[in-house]
Amino acid sequence: MQPHIQVQNLKVTYSGQAALKDVSVEIPKGQITAIMGPSGCGKTTLLKSMNRLLELSDEVKITGRVLIDGFDIYDPAVDATEVRKKTGLLAQRPFPLPMSIRDNVAYGLKLHRMKQGKEIDRAVQHYLEMAGLWDEVKDRLKSPAARLSIGQQQRLCLARGLAVEPEIILGDEPTSALDPISAQHIEARLHELKEKYTVVLVTHTLRQARRLADYVIFMYLGEVVEAGIAREVFAHPQEARTKEFIEGAIG
Repeated sequence: MQPHIQVQNLKVTYSGQAALKDVSVEIPKGQITAIMGPSGCGKTTLLKSMNRLLELSDEVKITGRVLIDGFDIYDPAVDATEVRKKTGLLAQRPFPLPMSIRDNVAYGLKLHRMKQGKEIDRAVQHYLEMAGLWDEVKDRLKSPAARLSIGQQQRLCLARGLAVEPEIILGDEPTSALDPISAQHIEARLHELKEKYTVVLVTHTLRQARRLADYVIFMYLGEVVEAGIAREVFAHPQEARTKEFIEGAIG
């Protein structure tokens, strides 16, 4: 297993309350890793530590290290904007920008001066195709993104994130607000994208982790209880609390 992300002795507190307690775990490159566990166990906090979004709260205190490609993203010399560009985030609910479908995808390209002129239009088509949305919107690219269905908005947000060429896709329960058909679309895209990206997914359902994950991390009360190859953890959990969670006794 080649690690892409290494979390080392990470501790996170909110207003003095521990959210993560000395977490150390490695996340493999080019696979889908599912972070699972009961509500409030620290899953989203761990995910957001990987793109430095935790820093946006004044009440948070972070110690420890998070390495991506061997570089500590919390090193003072590291630009948080570059970290977030490398780690695209799909939130629980989509947040399209208040502009057209085309301009949503083009936004990051223009902001980072990655493309110009007709290159932008070609890139917009490419990333909408990657997100499985192009055929549904190609005739209305100038329409407001807000007119899309919530499932289409989530795929648009995926296209917008892919457009800035990240290495890692982070998903914070990205299908929890979607209908079953829209959720299937997102799951299918994530399954395809692991060929090119490392995907880390917080999931609220064991069924989704079983469907998608190559690797799983089980968390409980701010700690990593168990991590390993998904099929092995589901078939033969090594820790009692993992077994109880898989069997539905806790969660």
